[in-house]
Amino acid sequence: MTKTTNKYSSEVRERAVRMVLDGAGHHESRWVAIVSISSKIGCAPQTLN
Repeated sequence: MTKTTNKYSSEVRERAVRMVLDGAGHHESRWVAIVSISSKIGCAPQTLN
């Protein structure tokens, strides 16, 4: 079994999720919010999803 490491700290992950949930009302869909936030924090949208 391969051990994986978390590239992002738990604080960054929690903040990103909070940003998506808070910003979902300002975007057309949750996915659009995810794409917008992921580009701001420097990760792939699939990672944030």
